[in-house]
Formats: sequence, C-alpha cells, structure tokens
Amino acid sequence: MTFLVTGATGPIGRSLVAQLLYAGAAVRVTTRDPAKAQFPSAVEVVAGDFASGDLPPNALSGVAKAFVFPALGGIDGFLATAVEAQVPQLVLLSSLSAAGEHDRDHGSMSNVHHLAVEQAVVKTDIPTTVLRPGDMANNLLYWAWSVKTSGTVYGPYPTSAQAPIHEADIAAVAAAALLEDGHAGKTYAMTGPQALKRTEQLATIATAIGAELQFVEISPEAFAEQMAQFMAPGAIKMLLDYWSDTVDEPDVPRPTVEQVTGRPARTLAEWATDHRTDFLV
Repeated sequence: MTFLVTGATGPIGRSLVAQLLYAGAAVRVTTRDPAKAQFPSAVEVVAGDFASGDLPPNALSGVAKAFVFPALGGIDGFLATAVEAQVPQLVLLSSLSAAGEHDRDHGSMSNVHHLAVEQAVVKTDIPTTVLRPGDMANNLLYWAWSVKTSGTVYGPYPTSAQAPIHEADIAAVAAAALLEDGHAGKTYAMTGPQALKRTEQLATIATAIGAELQFVEISPEAFAEQMAQFMAPGAIKMLLDYWSDTVDEPDVPRPTVEQVTGRPARTLAEWATDHRTDFLV
C-alpha cells in the first residue's frame, strides 16, 4: 500500500514522511526538484509540479491515499489527475480559518484560499479527511532574525494568547488518517495544548535557547509599516485582526490531536526545543 505525500519538502510534509516510514509504510512524494529534496532512500521521489497536475503518468499509480497540500496557486490540476487515477481517498491540509468561526475569518486571505481548496476537493467526490490546524508554531520562526541579532522582538498585542500547534502533531493526525480506517469524511479542527500570551511564547523560546529575550510593544500601525516589505497587506491585516481578537478572547485549545493519535499534543516548549538551532547564531 503506497501513500502519496504532496508538499513533502515543507515542515509538515517532512514530518509526515518520517512518521509514515517509521510505521513501515511505502511512501511516494512529488517534488519539482528531486536533486534538492534529500529524502531517505526508502522514499520514492517523483519529479513534477503536483498543483498544476504536471506529473508523470504513473505518479498516482497504486496510491491508496494521498496527502494534499493546499498550494497557493490551487490544486485543480492535481485533483483532475487524482480523479483520473481513481485515488481512493485524500487527506487535505486546510486551516481552521476555513470554518469561519470568527468574524475575523470571513474574507481573510486564509479563509478565502482554504475554503476554495476544500470546495474543489468536495467536487471530486473522492472521500476526504480535512485537517484544519489553527495557529502553527512554525509561524514564530519569523522572530528568529530579531532573536539572533538583538535578543528583542517588536510587535503589537503582547498579551494576546494563541495555542500554537507543532507541525509534527499536524503530521501525526495526517498519518493516522492515512494509515487507519474510519477517518474519511471527517474534519479535524486542531490546536496546540495551551493558549499562551505572545510574551509567554517568547519566554518559552528564551528558555529553550538559554538566553534573555525581550518583547517590546509597538503599535499595529508601526507593525504594518515594518512588515509591508515582506508581506501582502491582506496577510498583515489577518495577523493584526487575529492578535487583537485574542487579547480578550484567547484561543481555546482543542483535544483533537490526542483524540485522533492517542497521545497528548506537543507543547510549545517541545517545539522550541526542537527548533532551538533556528534561533541561535
């Protein structure tokens, strides 16, 4: 039984590949540049652009289930190929924003994109498990440069509280959906195990790297101006809306990871330890 992993060179994809291999599964991945992919020899690597459907004819041959990454350009090409190859089941990575649980989600960049991807998958009639993680701990990597260069992070809403989820836990739920029966047709909303203020998130990283770090509050306007050269206006607005909302209403942690995998979700302290080298010079 072969499992196909798209988006395999990203943090979730790599963790998923490792977990599937550990379980003894046969794994096939797609990548546009196999020479740079650096997967273990046990992984079957297929060259091509999965999102556009530009894959070799046998790329989906014998695939029992496929993990589908929500590529920014859309996945219509891949879905058409999956339908033609009669792939029995999909596991789709989406986002909690697609649920539209909060006013801030409606019309946000993440909501629009992930909802469109989910709807495209529904149209295929392929049985699908939808994964909707909330705030990803890996988003904190954007602090790495400031931590390395000055030990100081500048940002708005220091008391807003999120429940960041470790990429390995998203991959663990994906692995369960691929390896086990009974997950088709289900949607899994998931978060990390604890809501932490942004200052507490930075303190967690400080403990992991053995350094003193400082969070300096700046205005939302200053943040927007500072990030304009790196992010689209819609992405900046989405972040500011999220942070401002979670000052008075912190993220509510969800037990999904433990319910699906049988083990507690990893803490932010575990994530920070796993990523400590990202924050060290």
